[in-house]
Amino acid sequence: MQRSSIVLFISLVTCAWAIYRPPVPAAQKRLVCYYDSASFVKETLAKMVIEDLEPAFQFCTHIIYGFAGIERDTFKAKSLNENLDLDLGKGLYRKVTRLKRKYPNVKVMLSVGGDRDVDVGAGDLPNKYLELLESAIGRQRFIRTIYALIKSYGFDGVDVAFQFPKNKPKKIHGVFGSIWKRIKKTFSGNSDVDPNSEKHKEQFSALIRELKSELRTDNYSVSITVLPSVNSTKFFDIPLLDSYVDFVNLATFDFYTPERNPKEADITASLYPLTGRNPEFSVDSVVQTWLSKGFPSQKLNLGISTYGRAWKMTTDSGDSWVPPIKDVENEAPLGENTQLQGLYSFQEVCSMLPNSNNMYVKEGPNAPLKKVLADPARCNSVYAFRLADKKKNINGLWISYEDPDTAATKTAYSKNLHLGGVALFNLELDDFRGLCIGEKYPILRAIKYRLLH
Repeated sequence: MQRSSIVLFISLVTCAWAIYRPPVPAAQKRLVCYYDSASFVKETLAKMVIEDLEPAFQFCTHIIYGFAGIERDTFKAKSLNENLDLDLGKGLYRKVTRLKRKYPNVKVMLSVGGDRDVDVGAGDLPNKYLELLESAIGRQRFIRTIYALIKSYGFDGVDVAFQFPKNKPKKIHGVFGSIWKRIKKTFSGNSDVDPNSEKHKEQFSALIRELKSELRTDNYSVSITVLPSVNSTKFFDIPLLDSYVDFVNLATFDFYTPERNPKEADITASLYPLTGRNPEFSVDSVVQTWLSKGFPSQKLNLGISTYGRAWKMTTDSGDSWVPPIKDVENEAPLGENTQLQGLYSFQEVCSMLPNSNNMYVKEGPNAPLKKVLADPARCNSVYAFRLADKKKNINGLWISYEDPDTAATKTAYSKNLHLGGVALFNLELDDFRGLCIGEKYPILRAIKYRLLH
């Protein structure tokens, strides 16, 4: 047997052991599943109707319905699509919450914010979520109206996914650019995404305290979602929040994205820090931040995504596909299902890997991608690529994504740290139709299996 084959065999055995090691005894774990209702109106294979959503109720302990928003001027909680959500007798709010009759052990919560509540044409207007925090009257108006929504439509609580300012992305500088950056920092100091973050941290704690007080009488749940690329210590008083929330969902992914890092492709959700990278850009770093501040592990849910982020490789990217890759572009094709540039559902990524439909295609946009396990010993990252055509400089693609194996490994990690469970983002981007490997929701199933065994 060749040396490379021996190394691969050992890596795979190590990987299998990491996934299937004996479980850590624990109470029943949460499996919090996000459902983006915008998928209901899509005209592609990403369209998810109630019949597609219902099978997930067999696996999830919580369904998070996304997303509600807030009105800029009044700070009232609102549906982002009233015709879809609120239509009498036909609205999705009632259709989803009515599934609890068949699955009484599943809680359905309404999430506010996420990355959906965007002011179209808002331009340079202030962040309305920060404005809400600064207004005591606004906070009360929000609490009163969100309470009315969840009570009227049968939700079991509210998930607060506030749009705090995101960390600034890493920029790629040349030699002269790096020198100029140091000179600018000398005279202007470090820029801050929010100079008033300490004040906003206190106000957010006040909001969650007031919200929990209002909802406690009806025994409604309150959770927080920490969105990707948001600094936890800057905006969340971690020790204090323990008293007011039922659990926290950490969106531990999208450390790198084509939008934030258009000139460098890298692993979007590494479990542990990768050599030579910023150690904060890892799942473990985020989790350890919350644990080190004294937040109880059983209230933390580890976020796992169900999609891939894609960059366009060029001839300047070179022949090495090992990340980080320079000289890439944020010009990957639209996802056929998602209709978003450079964001592909797991089913879409799976269809690009070698299969019976593309096994004889040698080149071009339909040629299969090569899958690589970035860290075989830990199984925490996977990516796939197709080098650019050297003559035409087209068809190059590099995708970092999650699959059932990496999701299972991260779930095992969450159990070993005695976390409360896993939060899945999002159901509609898993292969909910079962087109890839013949079973519906393969990532969701892998997570559930690992939570139980």
